[in-house]
Amino acid sequence: MPGLTIGDTIPDLDVQTTQGRIKLHPFCADAWTILFSHPGDFTPVCTTELGKMAEYSNEFSQRGVKLLGLSCDDVESHKEWIKDIEAYTPGCKVNYPIISDPEREIIKKLNMVDPDEKDSTGNLPSRALHIVGPDLKIKLSFLYPATTGRNMDEVLRVIESLQKASKFKVATPANWKPGDPVVISPTVTNEQAKDIFSQGFKTVDLPSKKEYLRFTNV
Repeated sequence: MPGLTIGDTIPDLDVQTTQGRIKLHPFCADAWTILFSHPGDFTPVCTTELGKMAEYSNEFSQRGVKLLGLSCDDVESHKEWIKDIEAYTPGCKVNYPIISDPEREIIKKLNMVDPDEKDSTGNLPSRALHIVGPDLKIKLSFLYPATTGRNMDEVLRVIESLQKASKFKVATPANWKPGDPVVISPTVTNEQAKDIFSQGFKTVDLPSKKEYLRFTNV
């Protein structure tokens, strides 16, 4: 469906959550935010996902990342559901807010609607995830079907990739993991690279003889 996507500024919505009313811009400003939606409360895959988000919350916090969930049920339902989530993930607390959207209006504005999944009220949320940068723009989006739960290691990996790219003039190659070498942006000349990356870099010798594949550690 058309709507909010990479590069767009998230709307400054006023939303009701399990931790009270919040406005998205003040909540997300000057931090990284993972905004993720779920088809519904008291459903199996969603329960495992919110439990994993709780389990990984310290990892995200250490990287300056806030978590903000969303489901179409009301706040009281969310609060009862949290008891199940925490029971499924012993020792982990759901310390992040979960947005309530029983009228299904917020998911439309955030491009989190599943066009094929409906109940008596209307379309359900998709299993969507937006990573929002400190500038309030969407940096990355995942969209999964209801049958496929997300991998939190991958969410953590892409957060680290995005943060490195925002801090240094680098990108992360295929199958990159934190601690692996990164590639230098093509916009950086070799002379500039010598100044920027004092630790040095390695240029791959390719048949084209074009020196565009350069690895370094940051």
